Amino acid sequence: MTSISEALTVAVQRLHGLQDGDVRLEAQLLLAHTLERDRSWLYAWPEYELSGDQEQSYFKLLKRRARGVPIAYITGEREFWSLPFQVTADTLIPRPETELIVSTSLQLADKQQPVSLLDLGTGCGAIAIALASERPSWSITATDGSAGALAVAETNASRLGTSSIRFIQGNWFDPLEKNRKYHLIVSNPPYVAEKDTHLQRGDLRYEPPGALGSGSDGLHDLRQIIAGAPAWLHIEGWLLVEHGMDQGAAVRKLFRDAGFCEVSSKKDMEHRERMTLGRWR
Repeated sequence: MTSISEALTVAVQRLHGLQDGDVRLEAQLLLAHTLERDRSWLYAWPEYELSGDQEQSYFKLLKRRARGVPIAYITGEREFWSLPFQVTADTLIPRPETELIVSTSLQLADKQQPVSLLDLGTGCGAIAIALASERPSWSITATDGSAGALAVAETNASRLGTSSIRFIQGNWFDPLEKNRKYHLIVSNPPYVAEKDTHLQRGDLRYEPPGALGSGSDGLHDLRQIIAGAPAWLHIEGWLLVEHGMDQGAAVRKLFRDAGFCEVSSKKDMEHRERMTLGRWR
């Protein structure tokens, strides 16, 4: 029989070659998932002995992670804005830097009532659902071109008690009704150059290519969104987009060329330009 402490020691050794992540943390997350416990329980019971089935299941998960399969796809879950989101291979894995869009949206529209918001390329629904959880009175619409991603987003909305969000399938603005206007438009679109070698490394190898690559320079989808947003914004409305850490200057230019004012970029927790916003005149 193998104890929790022993299993974690073996796991860290097996995951040692991974390029991404904290291997000890990931070993703990996978074991907690196997045992249907939280990580604090592992600390409290290091001598607990795994059953044969538990040990077998755990080492199967470790084998998948050692091959590079993202831990979120193995456990089927990733936390975002302190909420547990279901994720599948149809969706991009939510990342902490995207929370910058949520916090900034709340700051910009906190005193406005009512607020209508559009989330373009919602994926698993992370941004839309996080905002709905904070501001249930907001009218939120979320679009995505992938039927699989939308199904995951709708499941998450139901699980997390935010089922009032309106989900529509279609690319960017295409499925929206004409003459509809929004106070806020937000998006975490694809922004990696399609030939970028990072797409062949780490977790990115397993995420949906359509949610990552965007033309030869990574700006193809951002150009569409920024150019198209004015037709869907109320006067004084805001557009917020996530982008790559080296794309800030190019994205600010796209905003200004489209007629936005008060254009600026915000940095993530690692002090990298990660999000740009602008107000429609």
